[in-house]
Amino acid sequence: MAYETIKYDVVEQILTITLNRPEKLNALTATMKRELIDAFDRADKDDDVRAIIVTGQGRAFCAGADLSRGADSFDIDAWHGPMKRLSDGTVDYSNPELRDSGGQLTLRIFECLKPIIAAVNGPAVGIGLTMQLPMDIRLASETARFGFVFSQRGIVPEAASSWFLPHIVGVAQALEWCYSGRVFPADEALAGRLVSKVVPPDRLLSTARALAREIVEKTSPVSIALIRQMMWRMLGADHPMEAHKIDSRASYSLGRSSDAKEGVTAFLEKRPALFKSKVSTDMPDYFPWWAEREYK
Repeated sequence: MAYETIKYDVVEQILTITLNRPEKLNALTATMKRELIDAFDRADKDDDVRAIIVTGQGRAFCAGADLSRGADSFDIDAWHGPMKRLSDGTVDYSNPELRDSGGQLTLRIFECLKPIIAAVNGPAVGIGLTMQLPMDIRLASETARFGFVFSQRGIVPEAASSWFLPHIVGVAQALEWCYSGRVFPADEALAGRLVSKVVPPDRLLSTARALAREIVEKTSPVSIALIRQMMWRMLGADHPMEAHKIDSRASYSLGRSSDAKEGVTAFLEKRPALFKSKVSTDMPDYFPWWAEREYK
């Protein structure tokens, strides 16, 4: 796919995805959503991509949804025509056209097998903020601003953020930000644990790349892919036994692998490890475990 609204650049096994509508503050459109999903599909299939950075072109990260349709910007009937109704006149909520567009994007990001760093270079509100929640690490420029502005637009937080946000910052902080709908600065995002670091604007991408390089140069790609999915998916587990089941499978499968042998040997020989596993071909046979019809 040729991209119109994003940039896709791989350098030294680090993919940088740049939201690229600077004249519109990188506001999300249907085209940008499709291109972002395609970019994550592409990255997962490419063993040369070991880490992903997402940032914005120009002075904004993403100013939210494109509101060029005015008052009808969030009216699905106005976009697609009246939705299908059931025989009793109620809306057929199983209709795929009713699916939240932002949620389709964040669920794809959630499924990603590569670590994702958000480098928030400027304002990030609405979907510009909720799209960051399934990313693993958020770094912010001192000029970044954040806002869960939905209540001030007469709508609700989307993109599965009612699941992601309380898991990241706790329900009380999530509710405060979502109730008020106010835009807040980077230092408040740091205090509320939404971001892990705030840096000067000219150091943002170098800080993100340094973190990505550490992952690329020192870790096993299969280990990283499994760690990412284990951590996120265990947030919904109802007992630590569920984590123990997956830990046990991973410990058995990876413990016998060439990467594990290389990791130990390199440590004992006091040299950098050279991991050769590939996400495309060397994931363990139980992966993806959540796709099983019966969990044993």
